[in-house]
Amino acid sequence: MLLALQDVAPLPADPLAIDGRSIAVAFIVIALLAAASWALRRAPLFKRSQPSIAVETVVSLGERRSLAIVTIEGRRLLLGLTPANVALVTELQRPFGAHLESSIQQRSAP
Repeated sequence: MLLALQDVAPLPADPLAIDGRSIAVAFIVIALLAAASWALRRAPLFKRSQPSIAVETVVSLGERRSLAIVTIEGRRLLLGLTPANVALVTELQRPFGAHLESSIQQRSAP
C-alpha cells in the first residue's frame, strides 16, 4: 500500500493557475470562432431569392394620390393609389435594358 502512494505524482500548488499554454489555446479557439463567423456571413448557406414585388418609382399627384410603377413576378404595372383604393391603370412593357438583355441571352444560347 505504501508503494502505491509513493508512485502518485504530487498535485500542483494551484490547480487554477493559468500558464502560457492555456492562454494560447484560448486565443486560438476565439480566433477560430471569429473566422467561422466571418465565413458564414460572407457565404450564406441559403441563396436569397429576389423579391417577387418591387416598387420602381412613385409619383405624387397631390392630396394623398399617386401613381406607382410596380414589378410583380416579371410584370410591370402602373397603379393608381388613393387613400381608399388601389387601381390598375395599365400593364407596362419591360424596360429596354431588359429586352436587350433577353435578346443577348437568346442569341448566346446554343
